[in-house]
Amino acid sequence: MKNQVKQRNPIAVFLLPCVTFGIYALYWMVKTKGELNRSGADKIPTAWLLIVPIANIWWLWKYSQGAAKVTNQKYSDAVFFILLFLTSMIGMAITQDAYNKTGAQPQ
Repeated sequence: MKNQVKQRNPIAVFLLPCVTFGIYALYWMVKTKGELNRSGADKIPTAWLLIVPIANIWWLWKYSQGAAKVTNQKYSDAVFFILLFLTSMIGMAITQDAYNKTGAQPQ
């Protein structure tokens, strides 16, 4: 299946959460979740789980599995999870860079 993850500037993905007090981070997760699902990731559940304690960790794991699948295992599920869970904005920028390198077309 063709990669439908939109190309974004990793530096913007890193800086915008600071400027928007974290709102862009949620927006980025929701948008890329849909793009990952359309690109062939196993069904990532609803992003509403991001606001539910404990469930958000499970959701992030499912998201990481989808990211690994769509990027053809550029990083493993566990590495994507650690990047996003522990390093937050840095992990988002690295993840976006992986998406950009999978052959996505600029939109």
